[in-house]
Amino acid sequence: MTASVRPAAPDLGANGPLAGPSPTRISRRPAGVVVLTDRWQARGTLVDVVAGAVAGGVRWVVLREKDLPRAERAALATDLRAVLDEAGGTLVVAGPDPLDGDAVHLPSAGPYPPPRLGLVGRSCHHRAELARLSTEDYATLSPVFPTSSKPGYGPPLHPAGLAELITASPVPVLALGGIATPDHVHACIRAGAAGVAVLGAVMRADDPTEAAATLTRAFEEAISRVPPTRHVPMVAPQPSCATPEEER
Repeated sequence: MTASVRPAAPDLGANGPLAGPSPTRISRRPAGVVVLTDRWQARGTLVDVVAGAVAGGVRWVVLREKDLPRAERAALATDLRAVLDEAGGTLVVAGPDPLDGDAVHLPSAGPYPPPRLGLVGRSCHHRAELARLSTEDYATLSPVFPTSSKPGYGPPLHPAGLAELITASPVPVLALGGIATPDHVHACIRAGAAGVAVLGAVMRADDPTEAAATLTRAFEEAISRVPPTRHVPMVAPQPSCATPEEER
């Protein structure tokens, strides 16, 4: 029997795949509650925690875990995609390598220009980084609130600073950093964010489903109070799968 050979990963370089047709753009962009992974903080396996978050209404997850070997990280991406696919969700991979997918989230340091993929996000922290955006589909702005997960990126923006930067952004913005409560979510949506990205609020939760459902309900409430002329989400809010009893 001849062993099957896995195709080589594409050359992603600074400009993304260098040959072949342009990728099909993903028709929607992250909104609502977006969960960033951190297996060191998770109260269970990442697959279980993400499954719990999806049960609580999350439909977007960013896979970090950049310290893993590519093969292990790609296998984890496959497992997480399976969880999200059942709910119509999307996995975004941190870094320029989409791990056999088509959606990435890039650091502010590069690469520039971004890879040619179906969905590309970028971490930003101030106006100069927003000015460098070109073909990215969305950006995160952080840290909005004090957080131990985003050290070294300057003082917190707070909602007023977030709102000011959102007006300068050419793409929809996810608020990131220290977002852990419904009040935080409401403040970010009032500032003009398309959604919130959270890490510790879900990763460290005793019940990821309840934590995700609480934040998802807060997003849905907040977005219903924002005049359409001020903010239109890139996707319709996903209804929570939780019962009424149930945040770099």
